[in-house]
Amino acid sequence: MTFGIEAASYHVPSLYLEIKDLAEVRGIDPAKLEKGLGLHKMGFPDVHEDAATFAAEALLKLIKDYNINPKDIARIYLGTESALDAAKPTASYAMQMVEKVLEEKYGERCFRNCDVVDMTFACVGAVDALHNSLDFVRVNPEKKAIVIASDYAKYELASSGEYTQGGGAVALLVSSRPNLLEIENQWGVATESVFDFFKPRRHYKKEDLKDAPDSFADKIEVFTDEPVFDGQYSNQCYQDRIREAYDHYKEISGKDKPYKDWRYLIFHLPYAFHGKRVFTEIYSLENGLSYETLEEQKTVAKSEGYLQFINNKIERTQRASSEIGNMYTASIFMALLSALQISYNENEELEGKEIGFLGYGSGSKSKVFAAKISGNWKTVVSQWNLFDNLKKRTPVNFETYEKLHRKQLDQSVNENYAGFGLQSVELENPLLKGARYYSYQK
Repeated sequence: MTFGIEAASYHVPSLYLEIKDLAEVRGIDPAKLEKGLGLHKMGFPDVHEDAATFAAEALLKLIKDYNINPKDIARIYLGTESALDAAKPTASYAMQMVEKVLEEKYGERCFRNCDVVDMTFACVGAVDALHNSLDFVRVNPEKKAIVIASDYAKYELASSGEYTQGGGAVALLVSSRPNLLEIENQWGVATESVFDFFKPRRHYKKEDLKDAPDSFADKIEVFTDEPVFDGQYSNQCYQDRIREAYDHYKEISGKDKPYKDWRYLIFHLPYAFHGKRVFTEIYSLENGLSYETLEEQKTVAKSEGYLQFINNKIERTQRASSEIGNMYTASIFMALLSALQISYNENEELEGKEIGFLGYGSGSKSKVFAAKISGNWKTVVSQWNLFDNLKKRTPVNFETYEKLHRKQLDQSVNENYAGFGLQSVELENPLLKGARYYSYQK
């Protein structure tokens, strides 16, 4: 019996900003971002959108597109680092939203007996959720699980991470009927506790806060979506962890140079070109190339062999990221969808071919694993229309983008949006203060 991904779906934010518009305002050469990093558009949420609505949209689309009975789902595990609450899981919001839409067909609380939880380890959290859910269905082959990756990658305005922003969700149906991917039970893992990127609770003294109410404590604890990060250090941690996890994968699988057998290499992509940049070290080690100095690293990166390798095994995985930006936990799975959508559009035969995944989450951890493309993969991919749907989003100007980033708008840019949206946040009732309520617009 085989296990893996039976079906997949996705959702991206309704709005985007052209990267060249951001570059011009920030005084950056657009070519540096477009040609240097592979960035073209930045997807970000409207007033009514957040990580919960992204997750709900992807979950509902998965259920509708593949005619899934929600009562057959034993668990919904959400990987995210954009949680809306420190206790109540964001997955519970998404589950409730979708239950309401499905109520007429399946009755009240169709996920009543479903296990629901969030899993967090920066950008590798949804890979953790997939790993965990695969273990679950291997023990319970008659049951199904859904893994959702949902995030909004938000950075401070004018910071070095601003132009990599993005967001959205991918949902995966995990079962013993892997119509899309059969995933082997061999996982290379590497972990080290570091501070390359994190979202701490910041502390401020009351006197340092302008017009702070008397009711505030002397020391204020603040949580914000914008991370503390060191870009260069994080890149090095990413490279170190995937090398260690790849070596561990080789050790437990007994495979020699497994990347050569992979049709695609699927990376977590903080920006579109990141995967191809950090893999040069493993490529050098596997091919006996010297990689000690910066000049040697550049030589490898520009070599004919490496450029051909990128073109064959990585380039297609980057294309969706160029149009969306960083999706944190969802970026590795969007890279998968990007590659398979292009192969489907070009009528490439992929059945039986292997794909390698190199996941990374700051903090830091990497997981490396492989999957085989199933015979029914085209039936699954036929539902996506990924790049056509990306063309249907709404462009905004820089002024609107900044107002949304600063939360200065009360009304959605897309006032007549369809789908899930945040309706209100309770501010008056002390027993429910902060509770979030959502609605669905047909």
